[in-house]
Amino acid sequence: MGKIQRHRKEIKKSTVHLIVTLIEYIPNAIVSKTVLKKTTGDITLMSFDTGEELAEKSSPFDTFVQVIDGIAEIVINEKKHKLELGEAITIPAHTYNYIKANQRFKIIQTVIKSGYEA
Repeated sequence: MGKIQRHRKEIKKSTVHLIVTLIEYIPNAIVSKTVLKKTTGDITLMSFDTGEELAEKSSPFDTFVQVIDGIAEIVINEKKHKLELGEAITIPAHTYNYIKANQRFKIIQTVIKSGYEA
């Protein structure tokens, strides 16, 4: 597995963006770019080169993942989901999951950190 390159500076607000072009592919790497970061949640763009994957983890928050380029494999509680361009899935809070690149792809990942109080 390669490295994760993180770009934490938010993208420019009040500007129209072609979202798929805001993040690049880098050989043997996962690239992460912050779109918006707040205490109540985050929106992040990610690109995965072929063969890369995020280690299995569990989050205390729901995570919405939408594919904006390529085909992603997302495993939730050992069940594989193949997501194609335009498709999305919500990873429920407190479930084990990982993301794997059998081919390169880009996603938008949205984490909601509020609304669990009720």
